Amino acid sequence: MTRPSGEQVEISHGDQRVVVVEVGGGLRTYSVAGRAVLDGYGADEMSRSGRGQVLIPWPNRLEDGSYEFAGRRHQVPIDEPEKNNAIHGLVRWASWTVGRRRPESVVMEHLLHPRPGYPFSLALSIEYALSDTGLSVTTTATNRGPDPCPYGCGSHPYLALGTERIDSLLLRAPGGTVLSSDERGLPSGRSPVEGTEYDFRRPRLIGATRLDSCFTDLERDADGLAHVRIEDPESRKALALWADNRYGYLMLFTGDPLPDVNRRSLAVEPMSCPPNAFRSGEALIRLAPGASFTSSWGIAPRTARRVGPRSNFQFG
Repeated sequence: MTRPSGEQVEISHGDQRVVVVEVGGGLRTYSVAGRAVLDGYGADEMSRSGRGQVLIPWPNRLEDGSYEFAGRRHQVPIDEPEKNNAIHGLVRWASWTVGRRRPESVVMEHLLHPRPGYPFSLALSIEYALSDTGLSVTTTATNRGPDPCPYGCGSHPYLALGTERIDSLLLRAPGGTVLSSDERGLPSGRSPVEGTEYDFRRPRLIGATRLDSCFTDLERDADGLAHVRIEDPESRKALALWADNRYGYLMLFTGDPLPDVNRRSLAVEPMSCPPNAFRSGEALIRLAPGASFTSSWGIAPRTARRVGPRSNFQFG
């Protein structure tokens, strides 16, 4: 019997284990020493609430499923009918194939053929690789068609530390600007996080804060990486998700309206562009024929050590 997520591809390095799936080419599980790093899903389940999915050729929502590009109007299927949006691209439920495979890494591949609403051809590859520092995910898209095409990408992991709820976790997130959204989840404005409940540039408890928010103007380290870190002050377990400078936006989602999430984990979604970019044009990538775009993000399991007051931690 075929599993809902298709072929299960396991890679490992030391005590780290990852399972990548055929359906959507996404990340089903990641564990370290038997402890779940992601709030994933079972081998006999479909991905729910976007868990571990790949968001290509656009992340998040597209208003009315329609957009204009190079003077032509396009309409893609509406798959969030209650809000009349198209959401998270076109490859989440497609079959991907296994390319190069090693014990500690695998490359998943998919050719997105032209279709009504997106008459472009994209060759996609995603390398999942484990090392001593954790998991890295590198996505490459190449325009195989004769015309320029619009492109954006993202991923949808849910981070977990084994707590019943995320309210008790410390969160540090790099966003200096937050995008507000309307009742359809579409951007309606932006403002600095300074002095608001969305300012997590210094570690503090998530508490009752509800997040379904896109952040930009990301603080980065000397290597150009933006980091989101969560920690359980009681167990001192911690995780960090990093994203390179091809990802200028981060979506943080506490999952309040979803019964299968409901604040038990935190979605941290690196995105190359904001919601509705196919309409707004903000940070939208225009891939020329034969051109490629490569972006990387990853997860680093970490141990935190206390260096001051309860809310002041260093991650090492």
